[in-house]
Amino acid sequence: MLFNSLEFLIFFIIVYLLYRVSGHRFQNRMLLLASYFFYGCWDWRFLGLIWLSTVVDYLCGLKLHSSNDPARRRLFLAISLITNLGILAFFKYFNFFAESLGGLFGFFGFELDYVTLNIILPVGISFYTFQTMSYTIDIYRKQLEPARDFFDFALFVAFFPQLVAGPIERARQLLPQITAPRIVTDDQVYKGLWLILWGLFKKVFIADNLARIVDLVFASSGDLSGGAVLFASYAFAFQIYGDFSGYSDIARGISKLMGIEIMVNFRFPYFVTNPRDFWRNWHISLSTWLRDYLYIPLGGSRSGSSAFYKNLMITMILGGLWHGAAWTFVIWGLFHGIILCLHRVIEPYISFSPAGLFGRLWFFLRVIFFFHVTCLGWLIFRAGSMSELKQMLYALLSDISFSGVTLRYLGLQVAFYAALLIVVQIYKFYKKDMYAVLWLPRYLRWPLFLVIIYSILLFGEFGVQQFIYFQF
Repeated sequence: MLFNSLEFLIFFIIVYLLYRVSGHRFQNRMLLLASYFFYGCWDWRFLGLIWLSTVVDYLCGLKLHSSNDPARRRLFLAISLITNLGILAFFKYFNFFAESLGGLFGFFGFELDYVTLNIILPVGISFYTFQTMSYTIDIYRKQLEPARDFFDFALFVAFFPQLVAGPIERARQLLPQITAPRIVTDDQVYKGLWLILWGLFKKVFIADNLARIVDLVFASSGDLSGGAVLFASYAFAFQIYGDFSGYSDIARGISKLMGIEIMVNFRFPYFVTNPRDFWRNWHISLSTWLRDYLYIPLGGSRSGSSAFYKNLMITMILGGLWHGAAWTFVIWGLFHGIILCLHRVIEPYISFSPAGLFGRLWFFLRVIFFFHVTCLGWLIFRAGSMSELKQMLYALLSDISFSGVTLRYLGLQVAFYAALLIVVQIYKFYKKDMYAVLWLPRYLRWPLFLVIIYSILLFGEFGVQQFIYFQF
C-alpha cells in the first residue's frame, strides 16, 4: 500500500476519522491494528517477524531494567541483538554472503558447492530492527525506562507512517508521545498538510518522472556517452532525494495530523560543502544511529587519529552494507568513508570563509564541487552490478561529450523536474527554516500551492513506482 495510491488515501481517511473521535486508549489500539493491516498489505506472512522482534525486545527491556547483575544484563542484551541481527542477516544477507564466499573460494582455485535460498526481502526490515535494537541498548545503558504497556510498545515498533522507510525513531522521542494523551493543534494540521503535499510532489512529480530517465540510461546495454551518464547521475541524485525525503515528509505530515512529532530525516543535503555536513543533512536518523550505536562504541576518535580513521571506515562500510546486499553498496560505503577521512585531513586548509561577494562565490563553488562528488557516489549506489559500474565510470571518464539532440533533451528534462525543488530549497536554506514557504505572503504562497497541486495532478506518476528505500 503506497502513500501515493488511492488505496492508502481511503485507508488513511478511515483511520484518521476514527482517530479524531476516539479517546487515547482506543487511539493507540486502533493505530496498532491499522499499522499491522498496513504492513500486512505488503505480505501478511512477515507480520510474524515484527511480532517476534516486538515480543523479544519488550521482555528483554523489562529484564534489563529489573536486573543489576552485569552478566545477566549482557545476556538479555545479547538475546535482543542476536534476534534482530539474526532476522536481518538471514532475510537480507544470506544469499549475498553465500555467493561472496563461493566467489572467494573460486578466486583461489577451489570450487565451493554453496546453497542459496529463494528469500523474499521483508519490506522495511532494516528500519524496524534498528529501531527496536536502539530501545534495548538504551535501557542497557540506563538511558531509558522500559515501556510497561505491551501494546504501546508494539505501536512504537509498528507505527505505520514511518514503519517501512523510516525515519528510524528513538524510543525516548516516540514512546512518550504514544503513552501520553495527544492534542492536535492547528499549527500541526497546517504543517502536516504542507508536508504531505510537498512530499507527494517530490515523489510523484520529481522522483517518479526522473526514474524513467535514470532507468533508461542504466538499462542501456550499448555504448554510453559520458554526457548521458552524467545527466543520469544528476537525475538519480534528484530522484533518490525526491523519493526518500518525499516519503519522510509524508510520514512526518501524517504523524503531525495525529499530534505525533517524528524526527526530521532530511535538511539540505545538496547545499553542503563537505561529506561531514552531508551526513548531518541526509538520512539523519541512520547517520545518528550509526554514530551512537556503532562508531562511538567502537571508540570513536578517543584513541587517536589512526583509531578514528579505522572506526570511521568500519562504520561507513557497514552503513553501506545496511542499504543492500551487494558489493556496490559496500563500495559506496567505502567511498563515503574515504572522502570523510580525506576531509578530516584537508579541512584546516579549506575551512576559511572570506567575507562579502567573494565569500558567497567561494561557498557556491564548494557546493557545486561537492554536489558532483555526491553524484559520483550515487552512480556507485545506483549501479546494478560491479560490471555495470565499471561501464558507467569508463564512459564518464573517457567520453564527456554533450552532443546530440537526445542528450540535450535529457538535460532539459532533468532541469524541468528539478527546477521548483531547487528554488524552494534555496529559499528555505536562505531563511534557515524548513517551513519558510508557509510564511510567504498570500499572493506568493497560494500560487505556489496551486503550481504544486497542478504539477502533481497533470504530471504525477501515481502508484507506479515503489519508494526506493522499501528495498532496504
